[in-house]
Amino acid sequence: MSVTWEEAGWEELGPRVGRCRLPVWDCTAGLVVGEGAALMIDAGSGLREGARLRTEARRLLGGGRVTHLALTHAHFDHVFGAAAFAGVEIFGAAGLEQVLADGRDELRADAVRNGADPGEAAEAADLLVHPQHLVSGEWTLDLGGGVRVLLANVGPGHTGHDLAVLVRSDLGDPGGADGPRTGSPEIVFCGDLVEESGEPQAGPDAVPTRWPAALDRLLALGGEDAVYVPGHGAAVDAGFVRAQRDALARRFGVS
Repeated sequence: MSVTWEEAGWEELGPRVGRCRLPVWDCTAGLVVGEGAALMIDAGSGLREGARLRTEARRLLGGGRVTHLALTHAHFDHVFGAAAFAGVEIFGAAGLEQVLADGRDELRADAVRNGADPGEAAEAADLLVHPQHLVSGEWTLDLGGGVRVLLANVGPGHTGHDLAVLVRSDLGDPGGADGPRTGSPEIVFCGDLVEESGEPQAGPDAVPTRWPAALDRLLALGGEDAVYVPGHGAAVDAGFVRAQRDALARRFGVS
């Protein structure tokens, strides 16, 4: 890395893993650095923000480039910058591609309702890119250098198609040559299934009755010692996620 996480204005979460909190909507973007490959997690709220993330990643990678992009869910502040990452492999939960195709106009309108510039929102919607790789269960990415990432379709909850990203150094391929997974993931990027800087938002595309179960799935994957990174706000621990799970269950009247 040519600059440190701190020099780039990012928060270091663990070896080869960092994130930044973007302005205005306090949306998290994450970066996982392997050997010759790098994964960006979410792309920001527009083309300018996506370009900023791409440029900062290049500095952090010493001139290298982002090779993979994971979109945690289909809200404008997480996907509208994706077109800035030309040529990368894009991943999302199965069903995300249909939401992006059918809901382009609503995403643009939602961005404007939340204060985005109408022209910039329209441009981002026109250039919106779709994931080539759809995750229906779990998908392991080997980024090289011992860095492996698990993409897990843990929704529905905050939306109908929520993807979590788990990073750990000992992530094996279940049933494969690497043997079973052992240990706990170091970092769990939760998308907006977990929020720290405000109450979790349940919009018209939320599935409230399934949300607590999605958080149970996160906790099962991450374990007690993981660092959980919300879509908005500071990193939290398993106790915070469990308390938010219980609060959502009470709020929506589910167990």
